Amino acid sequence: MNLNGTITLAHGSGGRAMHQLVDDLIRSTFSNPLLEEGEDQARIPLAELVAQGDRLAFTTDSYVVTPLEFPGGNIGTLAINGTVNDLAVGGAKPLYLSCGFIIEEGLPLETFARILQSMRLAADEAGVQIVTGDTKVVQRGGADKLFINTAGVGVIPAGFNPSAGGAQVGDAVIVNGWLGDHGAAILNARGDLALEADIESDCAPLNALVEAMFAVCADIHCLRDATRGGLATVLNEFAERSGVDIVLKETALPIRTPVRGMCEILGLDPLYLANEGKLVAVVPAAAAQAVLVAMQRIPEGRDSRIIGEVLEGDGHVILQTAFGGERIVDMLPGEQLPRIC
Repeated sequence: MNLNGTITLAHGSGGRAMHQLVDDLIRSTFSNPLLEEGEDQARIPLAELVAQGDRLAFTTDSYVVTPLEFPGGNIGTLAINGTVNDLAVGGAKPLYLSCGFIIEEGLPLETFARILQSMRLAADEAGVQIVTGDTKVVQRGGADKLFINTAGVGVIPAGFNPSAGGAQVGDAVIVNGWLGDHGAAILNARGDLALEADIESDCAPLNALVEAMFAVCADIHCLRDATRGGLATVLNEFAERSGVDIVLKETALPIRTPVRGMCEILGLDPLYLANEGKLVAVVPAAAAQAVLVAMQRIPEGRDSRIIGEVLEGDGHVILQTAFGGERIVDMLPGEQLPRIC
């Protein structure tokens, strides 16, 4: 297919142009046996699912990030990794994804092809298949270049049941590395503030990391990826639903100097910045070191560290500052940065 042109309304009309777009570009990029059946649905053998676990996990998400491409990823890698991670932190082994595109008339075909290829590479890295999907084209001004919706199916192994309400007094809180990179990278990539900072998104799949954690501790109490709302929002959900306080040590928080500096200039709090390759785990104190070591052996967990603990309380997140004081880290009433995923 010639990639020199742009998306036109004909690419969504159901005719020859649409079939060329779907067959010559989308289906050929995502090629796999289930997709190649060419039906309006993916037909997945149940025996393969049952053999891998005792529960089915199903999730969906939509992606509207701007700009479409940014240091460390693009809207396509976000769509794949974000859906994979939503399954993984629920204890599931991600297997199959759907993908729906809403494309604005005028999007360069070359840009679309580049995003599709990045999605295929991300899916291969995560070990999942894109097995069904849909494509719609809207007139100029009807969308902002490209929106993507994905849904994912995975299987949860017996005995793995992390829950936002599972935190217990004495537990340790662990993150798998640097916080706020994605939100800072998107803000910087928009170019509105003329800041000079070398920051890349942390967009990455976390399923291999979760498998390594589960291998050494089947009793992970809470597990969530810290996307919109960042670390602070996730921990507030854990604290409220578990009926405990979570205490963080500011000196233990992994925040890169450029991210911290950007936040200081703009009056932002890095604890609320979005991440796309970071998870937060609450684990029994007795297992914390074993989990930490297992995480650090995986590339996505190399910089993992323990950042706090669970205490008796009534649903607060408390930050012990570097100066010896304490402050409440509440849930934000709104979003610091819009359209970051």
